[in-house]
Amino acid sequence: MESLKLTEVTELPSVVDIVTAARALGLSRTYAYELAKRGEFPCKVIRIGTGYRVPTAPLLDLLGLATPTGPARKD
Repeated sequence: MESLKLTEVTELPSVVDIVTAARALGLSRTYAYELAKRGEFPCKVIRIGTGYRVPTAPLLDLLGLATPTGPARKD
C-alpha cells in the first residue's frame, strides 16, 4: 500500500477510514486494523458497527501538521 503524499494528507475530509489513516502514517492495512482492534492505534479511532473511522484533526496533529482552520469569524 502506497503512503499518502503531503498534499493528499492536507486535503483529507474531516473523517477518514482506517485504511486512509494507515496510509498517512505509513502503516499496513492489516497492522492498522490490529492496532485499532487492541485500542492501540496512535490517534483517536471511532468504531461504527464493524468499521473504524479516524477524525482527521488528531491524525494531522500526530503527523505534526497544522489543523486547517476556517476563516476568522467577524462578530
